[in-house]
Amino acid sequence: QPVVAEEAAPRDRLDGRSFAIVVTGRPNPLRLVLRAQSGGLVLSEDAEAADATVTGTPLALLAMVAPKANLAIRGTGIRIEGDAETAQAFRDLLSHAHPDLEAEAARYLGEAPAHHAMRLARRAVEFGKQAFASFAANSAEYLTEESGQLPPRAQVDVFMDEVDRLREAVDRAEARVRLLEARRQGIPRP
Repeated sequence: QPVVAEEAAPRDRLDGRSFAIVVTGRPNPLRLVLRAQSGGLVLSEDAEAADATVTGTPLALLAMVAPKANLAIRGTGIRIEGDAETAQAFRDLLSHAHPDLEAEAARYLGEAPAHHAMRLARRAVEFGKQAFASFAANSAEYLTEESGQLPPRAQVDVFMDEVDRLREAVDRAEARVRLLEARRQGIPRP
């Protein structure tokens, strides 16, 4: 039975377009198709061809529509096929829609398993964020402090300030040279 939702993206970008989401990592992959029609979205489990298809594990797919998520596909196991503009338009729509993923998962898994799966997914996403932040901080510390391969942030800031001062000095010198050239050629001062 199709589910209809309000459209959150411009009608001309999506009207008549379809987007398939294939959830892997389970015995039988789940394939859902979103079709924009009549000012809304129709969700079905059709095997019909779609304008764009995204395939990935549940966690990777959730990360794609999470608030402030970047569409960094490399290394996530996500595969996108078809029209890239359609995929991006549906991604934008889904990221603004804030669907009740737990309620939708409950339709397929049951209430208790869906609740536990969503809690696990939220914990996994949070753990991933913390692990990435820790890895980035540790890598930066190692590269600057222990291996000396990168300069400390304070040194970079001083260098950039000096580059800005040099650029300003070159601009002033260039203006003086133009003024002297104009005087030499007898052109009045502006």
